[in-house]
Amino acid sequence: MDDPHPERSGRTTGTDPSPGRRRTLAAFGAACASAALPGVARAQGAWPSKPVRFIVPFPPGGSTDLMAREVAQGVSAAIGQPVVVENRAGAASTVGSTAAARSAPDGYTFLFTSSHIAIVPSLYPNLAFDPLKDFVPVSLVCTLPVILVANPSLAAKSVAEIVELSKRSPQGLTFGSSGNGGVSHLSGELFKSMTQANLRHVAYKGGGPAMTDLIGGHVNLMFDAVSTSMPHIKSGAIRPVAWTGSKRSSILPDLPTIAESGVAGYDSSSWLGMFAPTGTPPEIVQRIAREVRATLDRPEVRERQLALGVEIVANTPEEFGRQLATEIPKWRKVVEVSGAKAD
Repeated sequence: MDDPHPERSGRTTGTDPSPGRRRTLAAFGAACASAALPGVARAQGAWPSKPVRFIVPFPPGGSTDLMAREVAQGVSAAIGQPVVVENRAGAASTVGSTAAARSAPDGYTFLFTSSHIAIVPSLYPNLAFDPLKDFVPVSLVCTLPVILVANPSLAAKSVAEIVELSKRSPQGLTFGSSGNGGVSHLSGELFKSMTQANLRHVAYKGGGPAMTDLIGGHVNLMFDAVSTSMPHIKSGAIRPVAWTGSKRSSILPDLPTIAESGVAGYDSSSWLGMFAPTGTPPEIVQRIAREVRATLDRPEVRERQLALGVEIVANTPEEFGRQLATEIPKWRKVVEVSGAKAD
C-alpha cells in the first residue's frame, strides 16, 4: 500500500529540485513563516498607515466619550494618523463592546470604555464576548469619582433626609441613570438595597439625557460621574449630596461620603480604560499604552481633568489586566445584592 504521508517515513516523491529552485522554495518558505508570526509583518510595515478608531460604547457627551476624545487627540498627534472616536451605544455598552471584540486585531481598532465591561458579564448570561478572553488590556485611563446629586427643588438635602423623604412619599423618589446595568444604575440599586429607600430607577440612553432631565426636574436624583456633574454643580443647576466611593474627593473636600452619612460599608466607583481585540500585536498594544500615558501626563491635561474631578491613573497593560480580573467578581456581588436586571 502506498504511504499517504511519505514525509513521515522520510521518503520523497517526484524528482529532487534543482539548486536554484531549492533556493527559490527556501525563500518562499521563509517569507511564509515570517508572515505567520503574530505581528511581525505588521510591525515591520508602516503602522499606522491609516486612521485608528476608538470605539466608545456610549452616546456622545458622557464622561467616557469626553475622555476618549481627550486621549484620541494626544495619541493622534503622537502616531501621525487621525484617531476617530466612534460612538456605538446600546444595551449597557454591549453593542459597541461586541463590535470591538469582533474587529480585526490589526492595531486599528480599540475599545475605550468604562467599568461597564466588568459588570455586563453578571447581567447578560449569554454575552457575545468575554472581557477576559476577547480583549487584551491596554491601559487604565482614570478613575471617576461618582457623586450623588439632586435637583435643587428636592426638599431633602442629606442622605438621611433623602431616605426618609422617599419612605414618606407614596410614589417614592426617582433616580436617573445612563442605562440599565451601568455604574450609575448599580450605585442607586446598591443604595436602595442598603437603606431600604423607596427609589424608582429611570434608565436613559446615556448620561447626557439623564442629566438633562435631572436639571429639568423630571427625576429627583442621579448617581453620576463628577466629571459630568461638576459644571452643573458650579452653575447651581444641581446640588451635590454625597460621594459614593470609600473616600472624599479633593474637588469637594467638605462633601461627605455616603458611608460617612450613615450607610456603613457603601462603596461604588467607576473607571475608564482601553482594550484591544485579542490577537492585536503586542508591540502595537505597548505603543498605544505608552502614548496614552504620555498624553495623560501632560500638565495641561491633568489640570483640565482635575478641575472636573477626574483622577488620572494610567498604568501598564499587565497592571490593568490584573485589575480587571478582580473587578468582575466585585461587581458580580453588587448585582447579586441589588438584584439589578438588564433589559
